[in-house]
Amino acid sequence: MPATNQPLSFVKGHGTGNDFVVILDREGQIELPEERVAAISDRRFGVGADGILRVVPAKYIAEAASEPADDLWFMDYRNADGSIAEMCGNGARVFAKFLLDNELVDTETTDGAGSFQFESRAGVHDAQIGTDGIAINMGPPSPGPAGSSTEGQASDITVTVGERSWPAQAWWMPNPHAVVMVDSLDDAGTLMDAPKVDAGPLFPDGQNVEFMVDTSTDAEQLSSSIRIFERGVGETLSCGTGACAAALALRELHGVAGPGDVAVSVPGGEVCVKVDDEGDVWLIGPAEFVAEGTLYL
Repeated sequence: MPATNQPLSFVKGHGTGNDFVVILDREGQIELPEERVAAISDRRFGVGADGILRVVPAKYIAEAASEPADDLWFMDYRNADGSIAEMCGNGARVFAKFLLDNELVDTETTDGAGSFQFESRAGVHDAQIGTDGIAINMGPPSPGPAGSSTEGQASDITVTVGERSWPAQAWWMPNPHAVVMVDSLDDAGTLMDAPKVDAGPLFPDGQNVEFMVDTSTDAEQLSSSIRIFERGVGETLSCGTGACAAALALRELHGVAGPGDVAVSVPGGEVCVKVDDEGDVWLIGPAEFVAEGTLYL
């Protein structure tokens, strides 16, 4: 672990406004306790970010695959409050761009897209770099928390903001999400405080909440707009796994079962959620680096 005040290089990037501090840890020696992550993420006394991405060889991570490939990198993601999340879709695009820009991966070119793999706590992911942005294979939706019999979406969930309540669907990508259909995104209020979620034992570690407006013209052109309250962060300009959860809820609403795309508008821009023939969910969108510098831990 670096000593106090030892300089540590970082870059800062974002995916549709969901921003991250990225730290390269080639030797697996950098520790990120909750208080350190929170200090770095603080927007007044730190760098400011929705979370931290540690770029570390998978062989140094206990949660990685039992025999990770020697060249496989692991996305160690922490929320702004220091808590660990299973996956972050926007962060995954920033992570993939960091690997590519720093020549940490070899890409195979297929139809003009560079392809490579990396690992997160949600497993191994395919990344493709194309002209329409960075595509991350998020895998299929998870059935629910460990030991749960939940299948995909769950009923009997209520989300409350002020005096208003709505039914919600639960989706795991694999982060837990409660997706609420509303008439207007203003219905979510200020989101200065976390919405109240009544879901029984479904979300033992908390959940993100997505408020969604259906803007589809028909079942062939699905689209939506969402606002997000992210656990451990607050309201964010974007959430990749939340966009995937909202897209799946929208497909359920319109009775779409096969492959197809959903355009999801977030406060920070727009992403595309694609379900392929195998049922895997792909998140496609931009990633950009905006700054680099030195941290004194």
